[in-house]
Amino acid sequence: MAYTLMHKETPVLEMRIDDELGTIAKIGNVITPAHLPVGLEITNGIPNRRWLNNWWSGRAIPASRSGLRDALETLKVSSPILLLTKCFGLSLSDQYWVRSEAKPVEWKNVNFFDNSFSEDVGNALFGRDIGDNISLMSPDNTSDGWLKKKWIIADNKRMLVKGGSGTVQQEPFNEALATAIARRLNIPHAPYTVIYEGGKPLSVCEDFITRDTDLVSAWHIIGAAKQRGSISQYQHFIDCCKTLGIPNAVQSIDQMLALDFLLCNQDRHYNNFGAVRNANTLEWLGLAPIYDCGTSMWYDVPAHMIKARGDSESKPFRKTHFEQIKLATDLSWIDIPALRGIDDEFMEIMRLSEYMDEQRRNILCDALNTRVKLLESLLTAWEREPMSTG
Repeated sequence: MAYTLMHKETPVLEMRIDDELGTIAKIGNVITPAHLPVGLEITNGIPNRRWLNNWWSGRAIPASRSGLRDALETLKVSSPILLLTKCFGLSLSDQYWVRSEAKPVEWKNVNFFDNSFSEDVGNALFGRDIGDNISLMSPDNTSDGWLKKKWIIADNKRMLVKGGSGTVQQEPFNEALATAIARRLNIPHAPYTVIYEGGKPLSVCEDFITRDTDLVSAWHIIGAAKQRGSISQYQHFIDCCKTLGIPNAVQSIDQMLALDFLLCNQDRHYNNFGAVRNANTLEWLGLAPIYDCGTSMWYDVPAHMIKARGDSESKPFRKTHFEQIKLATDLSWIDIPALRGIDDEFMEIMRLSEYMDEQRRNILCDALNTRVKLLESLLTAWEREPMSTG
């Protein structure tokens, strides 16, 4: 079927989508080159179809999503990519969508920022009964990540609800801890709270993207220029930010590295941080507030195996946190006294959990205090001899 890739009301390019496979079968005329997705490979003015298909399929629910197989059976859909055209490819993370030439609609009448949407897909992903009269008009069709999640509307706000995993269901509480630390250190962040639904803890945060902005993942940002073999992944990302005109990238990355060090965040991959731009003017506003910190604080490690002084795994620039924090160009902004009592606040957050026992809560609080002391030591060393990047 023939479609036009749209960016709000701006037509970007013509293309055909295979109705059975859900993939882009053909690329037609490029109408507005400036509004093409960031990082798109273009040769002689023609977008790379493989790259565009990767971008398109990347909007779909990933195959790793918990509960996906059962949800697809409930929704009577064979593949998550086939859900994309059911909602025009619309998202609550950016303003790209596809308009069918056979049944054209207007962005103002269908976008999820101004219009209501079905919760059927989200409820199916959480294993809820949704009956037979199913609507697939949902931003959950374009949500990323492996944890169960769904979008809801509460008090006219678009809110992302996300679950936990394993026997301790710790991720929602880690999100709340990240919020507390970021608030104390004045780090721009998406604030999370913990709620219970169906006996399970969930994290909830308000969408920080609006009808006039796009979230562009770091994965697409690093595609803005070819990486030279002599420079590091960190420097390549910073160089791409400079090329695109994204302001204050170094400062924002310093904050992210420090927060992830404290949390021992294991999963800060290139698709869970990025930058925000104005969807109308294409002006870059800066890196996005920090979000998605759930896979941290030894969330899947038995309590007796938690080693706070260990050099834990990190992403995306270095393999361990002690190596990655050395990339920070400035640590002088870190207010260690502001973190006093953070263990008590974390304990209060975790007391809501019916899945973590007292022993685990105590070990995690001790581990958090240890990470604060380690960061303080790094700050002292940095003040004597500032770290170098590369």
